[in-house]
Amino acid sequence: MKSGPTGRGPGRPTNGPTKGPTSGATGRPTGKSAAPKGAPKPPSRGRSAGKSFPVAKDGAKPGKGFGAKFGAKKPTGKSGPPRDTKDVARKAPARTAKPKVEKVAVAPKPVKDAGVTLDVRQFRVAQDDDGIRLDRWFQRHLPDVGFNVVSRWARTGQLRLDGARAAPGDRVADGQTIRVPPAEAKAPRPEKPARAKKQILLSDDEIAFAQDMVIHRDDQAIVLNKPPGLATQGGTKTDSHVDGLLDALMFDSEQRPKLVHRLDKDTSGALLIARSARSAGYFAKAFSSRTARKIYWALVVGVPDVRDGMIDLPLAKQPGTGGEKMHVDEKEGLPARTRYRIIERAGNRAAWVELQPFSGRTHQLRVHMAAIGHPIVGDGKYGGKESFLSGTISRKMHLHARRIRIDHPDGGHVDVMAELPTHFAESMADMAFDMELGDMPLDDEIDTTPTRDDEKKFARQHAKAVRKERRGERRGRGTR
Repeated sequence: MKSGPTGRGPGRPTNGPTKGPTSGATGRPTGKSAAPKGAPKPPSRGRSAGKSFPVAKDGAKPGKGFGAKFGAKKPTGKSGPPRDTKDVARKAPARTAKPKVEKVAVAPKPVKDAGVTLDVRQFRVAQDDDGIRLDRWFQRHLPDVGFNVVSRWARTGQLRLDGARAAPGDRVADGQTIRVPPAEAKAPRPEKPARAKKQILLSDDEIAFAQDMVIHRDDQAIVLNKPPGLATQGGTKTDSHVDGLLDALMFDSEQRPKLVHRLDKDTSGALLIARSARSAGYFAKAFSSRTARKIYWALVVGVPDVRDGMIDLPLAKQPGTGGEKMHVDEKEGLPARTRYRIIERAGNRAAWVELQPFSGRTHQLRVHMAAIGHPIVGDGKYGGKESFLSGTISRKMHLHARRIRIDHPDGGHVDVMAELPTHFAESMADMAFDMELGDMPLDDEIDTTPTRDDEKKFARQHAKAVRKERRGERRGRGTR
């Protein structure tokens, strides 16, 4: 039997001459290539055998990993031509059509004009806006900018007040500069038919009636002498009211006046109206902080025992009346205080009193006087039949806001007195009250500076005290 060159069996063909050295007499190849130094290596027969990879211009292998995403290039560590050049020619164009190196050189596309202003806007706070919140300022002057947009500008630091970051709830001051970011483009909205603005038309008689009520007017305030029977604001079955007549009180101003407090429908007297948004906020704060002073005149049934007294009774809405009536409620009522001073009395039949509310509860003066047994004349709601006097005394309610004193936004005070309505003045005349006794000074208006007589009286009292001490000393020495 003959053996083949490898010695594995007879007639087994070989793949050709062995390219490497053989070992011993068997003539088996060692597995090491005998190719000359520097010759290209044959392709590996592992998993990547038979596959081809496109090669970038700089010899790097493109990929889709983390490094390829941010432009890093990792060398493959392999060199040499691919095994099948036809396969490379067929697959390479699909992988190397848009190399990443070329994308860097592409110029960015210009942003389309969306109607956005690139200029930062700056506004100076006017005097009428002094003290208001920043979001309220936007409502007044930039109503197209919503609260959410203002909040986002504040969070991102784009909204500035005198160069410092601002929040929607910050208060602005006169003269400050508000830095507002560029206007943002809004998506176009479908066009809607414009609504006709509600126009309040007043007749010549209504305009004349409203202007005849004015007893004081300046740049910031108007004071009316409201007649009894005219409501301050509208409501159910109430068509005629002061609020509906405010258009007639604009005069030379472009702003519609604003109510800052109210009087009951049957109560007459001084009613303050603000002429601007700034003065409205200022007056409202004065009323809430109780720095404003309101003086009322009233005729009451009977005569209180205490000439100068304080009524401190909590008030609440009376159940079952729909909130139209108040009553004293010691448990759940809100604090309410009223000071009264008797000005003059008509025997035991009636008394002319001055009332000062130190809180602002609904119907406070009427409920308090009825609670101490002296209801206001003509107030059948709280006084019942006992509140009506016989004779020529009118059955209308005798409660009148005689005086209002409040700090003025521009300095000083608004201090105005309102004349009595006809029915009240006639009742005063029938009872022979002296009108000169009515306007009593407020506590802070009383001059406490001692007079010459006060000084003499104090000197006499001091001398008497000294003499008494000396008598006590002499008696003490005599007992020793």
